Amino acid sequence: MSLSVLAIDDSRTMRNLLSAALGRVGYEVDLAEDGNEGLERFANSDPDVVITDINMPNLDGFGFIEAARKLTRDRLVPILVLTTESAPELRARARSAGATGWIVKPFDDEKLVWAIERVANTEGKA
Repeated sequence: MSLSVLAIDDSRTMRNLLSAALGRVGYEVDLAEDGNEGLERFANSDPDVVITDINMPNLDGFGFIEAARKLTRDRLVPILVLTTESAPELRARARSAGATGWIVKPFDDEKLVWAIERVANTEGKA
């Protein structure tokens, strides 16, 4: 069984890059265009890890993280922020909202996969 990742980003190019990079290592990838769509997919699925951008229309990454953490689940799903931002106050805000980690774009495929595997609960996964 492979890891499932929900990737939320308003950039079609970034969604395609994430889908290709994660698909190459066998992950199941679900994509959303903004925080609202991401929240809907998150509520109706069981991803092992979520990757979200911060700057998006409709519902930004901070809003997504805060709303996702309020949903009742049987486990805490790791949420990684993937953004061009790197300001310490934004990282602190994301951490306060419930983010698990922070990765700055552009991403390196190997480092992204390493980060996902590091935070994912891989018990029972092959």
